[in-house]
Amino acid sequence: MTQNWTITVDGSEYRIEAEADTPLLYVLADQLGLKGPRFGCGLAQCGACSVLLDGREVRSCVYPVSAVANAEIVTAEGISGWYSDGERLHPLQEELIAVQAPQCGFCYGGMVVKAAELLDRNPNASREEIIAHMDGHICRCGTYPRLLAAIERAARRMLDDA
Repeated sequence: MTQNWTITVDGSEYRIEAEADTPLLYVLADQLGLKGPRFGCGLAQCGACSVLLDGREVRSCVYPVSAVANAEIVTAEGISGWYSDGERLHPLQEELIAVQAPQCGFCYGGMVVKAAELLDRNPNASREEIIAHMDGHICRCGTYPRLLAAIERAARRMLDDA
């Protein structure tokens, strides 16, 4: 049965209509038109659909819209506003561009939110901690060395700015 829901995404409140078990990804992509979270595997295995829910990564392809009431959802589109005033890119986004990490861009949204989650909790993360944290996010182009470099560079910048 279709219900009305109010959800907060990237700092804005939306009234949406969906069944309780509708995956959050479908609402974000189909109703709100967001391009950051992507449908990859539909089984929460690849990370392309990842978003932050109250600062913690969730796989939106299997997360029901009924579970996001009273929560703050942040997508790759909103990560700069989550980090700062939204007037500039998140340092992670800037470094991903600088090292040309995204190739096809399919994994980009999930990678950005997962890495931002780590940098928010631990901007001083070691290479091993970054690798462990990013485990389970699949880049079909295999740009893992550039992704790692961008995350490390963003971490250094964030520590320098603090």
